[in-house]
Amino acid sequence: MTTVGTTQTRQGLGSRLAALARIVELGPGRVDPKLLSEAGQLLLRAGDRLKLSSDHTVVALAGGTGSGKSTLFNSISGLELSPTGVRRPTTARTHACVWGLDGAGPLLDWLQIQWRHRFARASALDRGESQLHGLILLDLPDHDSIRALTDTEADRLIQVADLVVWVLDPQKYADASTHRRYVTELAGQDAVTIFVLNQVDRLEPEELVECVADLEDLLRREGVENPVIVTTSAITGRGVDGLKAVLAQTVVRRRAAVQRLEADLDRLTLRLAKIMPVDDAPALSASIDDARRIGLTDALCDAVGVPAVGEAMENVYGVRSMEWVGWPYTRWAARFRPDPLNSLRLGDLRDEIRGLTGGTVSAQPAEVDNAVQALADGLTSGMHESWRNGIKEAARSRSVQLPQVLSEELSEVAPRLDRVPGWWRLLLVWQYLLVLLSVAGLAWLGTALAYGVFGAGTLPEGLAVFGEAASLPWVGLMVLSVLGLGLLTAVASRNFVVLGAGNERDRLEREMRRRVGGVAATMVIEPVERELARYNEFSSAVRGVRG
Repeated sequence: MTTVGTTQTRQGLGSRLAALARIVELGPGRVDPKLLSEAGQLLLRAGDRLKLSSDHTVVALAGGTGSGKSTLFNSISGLELSPTGVRRPTTARTHACVWGLDGAGPLLDWLQIQWRHRFARASALDRGESQLHGLILLDLPDHDSIRALTDTEADRLIQVADLVVWVLDPQKYADASTHRRYVTELAGQDAVTIFVLNQVDRLEPEELVECVADLEDLLRREGVENPVIVTTSAITGRGVDGLKAVLAQTVVRRRAAVQRLEADLDRLTLRLAKIMPVDDAPALSASIDDARRIGLTDALCDAVGVPAVGEAMENVYGVRSMEWVGWPYTRWAARFRPDPLNSLRLGDLRDEIRGLTGGTVSAQPAEVDNAVQALADGLTSGMHESWRNGIKEAARSRSVQLPQVLSEELSEVAPRLDRVPGWWRLLLVWQYLLVLLSVAGLAWLGTALAYGVFGAGTLPEGLAVFGEAASLPWVGLMVLSVLGLGLLTAVASRNFVVLGAGNERDRLEREMRRRVGGVAATMVIEPVERELARYNEFSSAVRGVRG
């Protein structure tokens, strides 16, 4: 049953570590580098520890100078293995006592315990201590040692031990160097932390009760919710068996290593949640919805001036058509009137459209930036500042090139002012044919009046029909019909021109919008969607590391 429980726990731990690995991968630029570094170190330590012996539990005795830590180590092991002292630190290197040496070698190597400081309790089973089989007990250098080397070694092993036993003495159990540097940092690791109040032989029963109560209150204030406190006297042996029983329970369960890693994960997750909360974070889709895409395209079109260009194109199209589809008599008469382009102020618009063909379209950088900023603001409402800035950076990652790319794209679809629709040419031929017919009809009328009515002379026999007075009504009717047909054609053609101008404007604006939308998708939306996907993966990883 124990093995099954451990396997299930490790599977949960494995998924949490995988989620932490994703956080380390996705976090740069969004998470405090120091926190990411600690997460990376935890991943390395977890990987190393889980590959080593799961049958051994590493218990570290930690404490300050004079706490009786080494004496307690010798008392638990039943041997004089670690040197003891009273007023100054005597443990310069970590000593290890192993109950059950098989498989412990690689673990001791990883802990960097020197060979001459390793001791084995090969006869532990004979002494009735089978419950401690698998225990690796470490006597750490004093954490407040004046020797920098030993101080560093104590810090390192406190970080990697499966279970930390803090040995405190009645005089210095509230020592700030212990509580500030270690206890407060290890808050939340109740399951893998034990506090031993040693040297209780120096206290009266009432003092002991008061001392334990004060220590428990202090630990709770520092975040240790359920402190495990054991009282001992290493010199007299009082309480040592009770401590052994507590250690035996931990060793038998074979879960301290996993619990320590889980506790470290929990502590890291709490710190991560403070700077990167995900519970209240909005659930975002990794793809930008159509409404926002259209909104961005509209804003960029306004920044480039697509509606203005389309309107200019429509106006110039209409004015230019007058050279081709207007009734010739009307056009000739219009030459004696002021230029309608000047009255409509279309000259500048024509120049603008002519400039488009030369690739001189210019998008307004400030308006382009505002359009991109509006998209990012709409997506990041309620998001944590780090990721909000990340989305904005992604949206503006190519903002410098965006106006120029928009200008180049639209220059490719700019209208040509010299383009003449084919039906304009056909209509011009038809209108001039009507003009010729009307001129011929007028000439016939004049000839009939001169020769048939006023008797100006006699026409040659082949042309006599043109001088007959009887033809006047019919010729006049023909002339009027031709002129009427010409005017009707002019009116109809103008209607078709207006319709064509609108269609041309719609075609131009649709193509320009399509080009603008394509540029927006490539240079703005795609980077933002990648960052949104990264944000969603990160949020999922944070939830995953919580277990």
